[in-house]
Amino acid sequence: MAFAHHMIGRWLRRFRRSEDGGPTLEFVIVFMPFMMLAVSAFELGLLMTRHVMLERGLDMAVREVRLNTGLPVNEHQFKVMVCNSAGILPNCMNQLRLEMIAVDLRVAGSVGPATVRREASCVDYNDPFLPARTFNNGIPNQMMVVRACARLAPMLPETALGYFLSRMDNGFYRLVSSTAFVMEPI
Repeated sequence: MAFAHHMIGRWLRRFRRSEDGGPTLEFVIVFMPFMMLAVSAFELGLLMTRHVMLERGLDMAVREVRLNTGLPVNEHQFKVMVCNSAGILPNCMNQLRLEMIAVDLRVAGSVGPATVRREASCVDYNDPFLPARTFNNGIPNQMMVVRACARLAPMLPETALGYFLSRMDNGFYRLVSSTAFVMEPI
């Protein structure tokens, strides 16, 4: 029995002093955090690109509405304008929800239907036919606030940043964009 302990002890000392496989061990330790960082950077880049394109789509649609005050626009037409300009948003017509509210600048802190709520209204898959909160066309020289909310799924939902994004809202994350404009006079 003493011989077995002596042999195991000698083998462990030799193993401790040996430098074979050193680079492999370093690779195993460093590879996973590096890959998680790279995948998270990809996911964050996609998220930011989608958000920038949502902002651009909303700005282009608002520009068209603002300059064509003589023609009233409904929510579906406005959504088509946003989605055509946004381009990169997947399934945009079903993922996007809009609010357009007329705001009276003379009344500070008003309460009522013209109040812009703090939280955005996004698509609810449990109730897909839920109408928009408020979508009213403005009249010339009226201040309007427009908010768009899109619910999108992460590209890689089970890895790194995508894991946390997919746990936010039943497998989706929200992108919210808002802008204000004054309807041009006719």
